[in-house]
Amino acid sequence: MSDGNPILTRPLRIALVDDEPPALRRLQMAIDKAGDAVVVGQACNGEAALELIRQGGLDVVLLDIRMPGLSGLDLARAVDPASAPIFIFVTAFSRFAADAFELAAVDYLLKPVEFDRLHAALDRARRALQGREANSRIAELEEVVAALRSAETDTEPGESGFAEEIWVPDRGDRLRLPVSLIDWVEAERDYVRIHSRGRSFLVRKAIRKLQAELDPEDFLRVHRGALVRRDRIVRLARRPGGPSAVVLQSGAEVPVARRQAAQVRRLVGARATG
Repeated sequence: MSDGNPILTRPLRIALVDDEPPALRRLQMAIDKAGDAVVVGQACNGEAALELIRQGGLDVVLLDIRMPGLSGLDLARAVDPASAPIFIFVTAFSRFAADAFELAAVDYLLKPVEFDRLHAALDRARRALQGREANSRIAELEEVVAALRSAETDTEPGESGFAEEIWVPDRGDRLRLPVSLIDWVEAERDYVRIHSRGRSFLVRKAIRKLQAELDPEDFLRVHRGALVRRDRIVRLARRPGGPSAVVLQSGAEVPVARRQAAQVRRLVGARATG
């Protein structure tokens, strides 16, 4: 199967999907002879195959098109392309070829499957996986480089020493966002999502670090994962059986930790009587 320049250093992890046991056995035999691929799962219908795919860990799915219930084409459409394995369709009907390639299948095999033809399809799948992995590594490196470049310049301090502007990514470019336009900020692991006038921007920065750069007279940490601009708060809403939430001018509702609820109530009350 290999041309002497293996693309992956490990065997391909393959799932077989077909409602005909003889077809499954033939595919298993062909893959056993390939030498650098291993079957890690089988399914006899589309619903079971979808669950198998969602469990993850698959490189390639050899997929029959005509099956009871969820067809192979419907199954492929139901999987998120960002996390989908490589699909190779296997069928007795050539008329589905156009639909298969519209779904970005790397190959389309007719039954009964010839072993050499299947091995060639697996080689094609390896090349596709190599392209995916290379693109992923490039994207990760570009992200790291961008983060390093912006580490010293992603906030612009004012006379007070606190940031007055923040550089945020915007459709492949970088946008200078005035801090005065920020409504609230939520934590997403090592990132923060900054909400401003109906839009949001994902910035690689811990919420604790961003909080240190913002004037505490303007921003309040309402719980461990959220900062809210004080002058955007309209009221404190109580939720039966759950945490309170601040309602912002934008209509957004941000949960409030119990230990912060009293401070928010004082802020809202002072504003109402001011």
